[in-house]
Amino acid sequence: MENKKEPKEEKPRFKPVVEAADDLSLGISIVVAVLIGVGIGIGIKKATGVAWTFWIGVVIGIAAAILNVYKAYSKQYKEFEKLAKERSERMQPHFDKEDDEDDDFSGTKI
Repeated sequence: MENKKEPKEEKPRFKPVVEAADDLSLGISIVVAVLIGVGIGIGIKKATGVAWTFWIGVVIGIAAAILNVYKAYSKQYKEFEKLAKERSERMQPHFDKEDDEDDDFSGTKI
């Protein structure tokens, strides 16, 4: 028989990079949402010729940025809840063990 070595499980090398990029992308998405809103405001202003319509686009951009932050928050909160539940399930057997032994440590049974 040949000795087959089981493949070693390697930690993903790029996981920290992906997580950092994900966090960075939130900041970038906020800036991009506001810039797109400003672009929409400028387009509405040029189309209508009314100066205050620019602020409609700005408000749309800010609202989109807040929505992005809310989505990121809710995603992280769900992951936190999942981890907390897993931890609770792992710890539960330690608390559920019934102690069938007597608390009398003198060596005699009652």
